[in-house]
Amino acid sequence: MRNGQGAASAPELRAADPEAEPPASGQLPPDRTQAILEATKQVGAILKRAGHKFALAGSVAVYAHGGSGRLRHDADFCVLPEEAEAVAGSLRSAGLTVRVPPEDWLVKTSCFGQDVDIIFELAHQPVTVDLLARAEELSVDSVHMPVLSATDLLVNLNTAFSEHHCDFGAVLPVARTLREKVDWGEVRRRCGDEPMPAAFLFLLERLNVIDPPQEQP
Repeated sequence: MRNGQGAASAPELRAADPEAEPPASGQLPPDRTQAILEATKQVGAILKRAGHKFALAGSVAVYAHGGSGRLRHDADFCVLPEEAEAVAGSLRSAGLTVRVPPEDWLVKTSCFGQDVDIIFELAHQPVTVDLLARAEELSVDSVHMPVLSATDLLVNLNTAFSEHHCDFGAVLPVARTLREKVDWGEVRRRCGDEPMPAAFLFLLERLNVIDPPQEQP
């Protein structure tokens, strides 16, 4: 893995035949949001049938928790690093093309013309069994699948902040929408010591999105 953390190196993954076609599934959905949802359901169904441990992440996970109904980005799935090769094989067997990007923490595929990221490292940390065990079974446009918990979603969004990536405006609506489902004490415990997450949490307090931490007696 990256950053010299001592984790196992990324698995060897073979790119599929670039001429391979996705499974036949009728006409494309009429809009981008529906196309992303259909891609999510298709890939989620493949992973479920193959018995892989996984959880939906990213903007579609926020949608599943009750977030914005307009999706503009790709679908993200978390899998265990040691299962990444097997997951890629299941996608290829279903007729999807698997691409290996330069980044060493994910592989990519496409479905219904939408990008789908298969991620085995979040915020510089390997995806773990515990992370996937905390996922909630939620409906994604009528298809049930494991979705990262709201707390884990906010931890990952906060941990991703840095001096080079600090778009609080993109995460603020997510925090507002999911605030009742998030364990903010756990978010503070896991990432609040870093300057950028701490600044974002302070902003949420000033905007009355969350309460300040309770002072210890």
